[in-house]
Amino acid sequence: MATLPGSESLFTEPLILLGAAALAVPIFKRLGFGSVLGYLAAGVIIGPFFQLITDSESILKVAELGVVLLLFVIGLELKPSRLWSMRRDIFGLGSAQVVLTGAALFGLIYAFGKSWQFALVVGLGLALSSTAIAMQTLNERGELSQPYGQKSFSILLLQDLAIVPLLALVAFVAPYRNESGEPLGWTSAFMELGIIAGSVVALVLIGRHLLNPMFRILANSKAREIMTVAALLVVFGAAALLEFAGMSSAMGAFLAGVMLAESSFRHELEADIEPFRGLLMGLFFMAVGMSLDLAIIYQNWALIGGTALLFMIIKGAILYGLGRIFRLGHAVSVRVAMLLPQHGEFAFVLFTAAVAAGLMSPTDSSILTAIATITMALTPLALSLAPRLIPKVEGEEYEDDFSDVTGNVILISFGRFGQVVSQLLLAERIDVTIIDNNAERIRSAAKFGFKIYYGDGRRLNVLRAAGLDRARMVIICTDGSAPTSQVVRMVQKHAPHAKVYVRSYDRPHSIALRQNHVDFEIRESVESAMRMGTEALKGLGVPAERIEEIAADVRKRDELRLQMQSGGDLQAGLDTLHTNTVTPEPLVTPERSAIPLTKETGALVDDQPAATDEPAKVL
Repeated sequence: MATLPGSESLFTEPLILLGAAALAVPIFKRLGFGSVLGYLAAGVIIGPFFQLITDSESILKVAELGVVLLLFVIGLELKPSRLWSMRRDIFGLGSAQVVLTGAALFGLIYAFGKSWQFALVVGLGLALSSTAIAMQTLNERGELSQPYGQKSFSILLLQDLAIVPLLALVAFVAPYRNESGEPLGWTSAFMELGIIAGSVVALVLIGRHLLNPMFRILANSKAREIMTVAALLVVFGAAALLEFAGMSSAMGAFLAGVMLAESSFRHELEADIEPFRGLLMGLFFMAVGMSLDLAIIYQNWALIGGTALLFMIIKGAILYGLGRIFRLGHAVSVRVAMLLPQHGEFAFVLFTAAVAAGLMSPTDSSILTAIATITMALTPLALSLAPRLIPKVEGEEYEDDFSDVTGNVILISFGRFGQVVSQLLLAERIDVTIIDNNAERIRSAAKFGFKIYYGDGRRLNVLRAAGLDRARMVIICTDGSAPTSQVVRMVQKHAPHAKVYVRSYDRPHSIALRQNHVDFEIRESVESAMRMGTEALKGLGVPAERIEEIAADVRKRDELRLQMQSGGDLQAGLDTLHTNTVTPEPLVTPERSAIPLTKETGALVDDQPAATDEPAKVL
């Protein structure tokens, strides 16, 4: 390869990487393939295709920090209680997926004449999916909080936990442990498990007792860059600790994030980490594309392409079947199956260890790495097929799962009114279950970190799934009097113990709600109108004390009129209104006398007597 001008410069490789990403990613996003596939394509172009950069392995090692930072940010969003509530999906659904997929691939590989050791390691290794691909896709789409995103995340967590046993499996089934041929002993295995347990306990203790005081001291220093340094120190320190113990570095970062999920510094830490995470994740996908060996793919294109498609189909079918067994619903099961059919980045590590242990040849490792990389590249295309496999039935796209609901306050409708109401509840850390039946609104809210459950609040089964039977309060923020009144009647009938707070559409609706004895109702515009009026008085120079007096008087009169009108007469209480009715002025004598016309022709009458001083009459 010819040397590029200035190739010895410090800026050459960064410029190539940034330029390729800046060109490829917008094009692929415009075509609807997503940024992940754009980064992969950019890596292929500058790596094996044009060979502008050849040291992809070094770049991949650095870029793996992006996966570490991604898992830390995800951990920040999960409280320990929330993680515990997901245990059924993590250890049930996740374990079943790894075991069944590994068994299916093992049987297929073993049937083609490979040794059982080779088939076992490869089958279980390829059963794992790509945390980087899946989580980046979910974050990009804003769908991590959706049911299929949560189920996928649970599976990925279990897969990360499975990395340690799989690495140990390579050593157990290998012909030898290392180059000296030393056999593997059970004592060493138990020692490694002890180190892992000790590292996890140490990380939990540090997270609970040291991190918050440390960040509090640093925050008092008023040096913003120190907070960023400390955030990176925590992430990389936790990752290094668990990597030393033999676990996934990403798992260490995730646990550190969970430990800080309830910290008051959570949002600042996330803001400090986010720029590094995005940049390194893009670099990771480019490095994966650069690692492809086009020569091996060209020589074995039929085997690699066919195997990649076959493995994805098998893995996707198992994921879908498990979803149905675990009662996820058709739509959620399809989306999980289309998101996680690829093989993960851990395959690169596992196959390298297998070559060192004598379980496979370098050629086998290169072919399997190419298969794993191609499945990663095909994931955005597979996910784009999901809507075609889901019937176009209203509500089917967000077939929600309320199994993780723990709150005792239900808020119905996350429109402009409900969003403001939710802020006050969430500020007090009240566990509120928010329901909305607008799929686009749910998707948009998810991008800002809100967990909104899809459901029609007028359906009793949806409200019961959301916890109506144990709810202390139901806050109804729906738009329109008819649907709101329908929900009120349903809640009062089936959950008489719950307080009912309602957004009313207009004054007649407020009166109707009072007649139904709701605990609280308020017209949607009354508070904003009161604020506008008080600000207008303030702008006109009215003293603050007088403004407060006027506002109190208007509120008192409005409440009194509502009570009077609740009897059924909407005209009652009109005397409580401040009006601006015009008072007629007294009549005055005209300055000029009127000139009469004849009744027949309308001509002027010359012989009429002079006009008197009698004033003209107003008709």
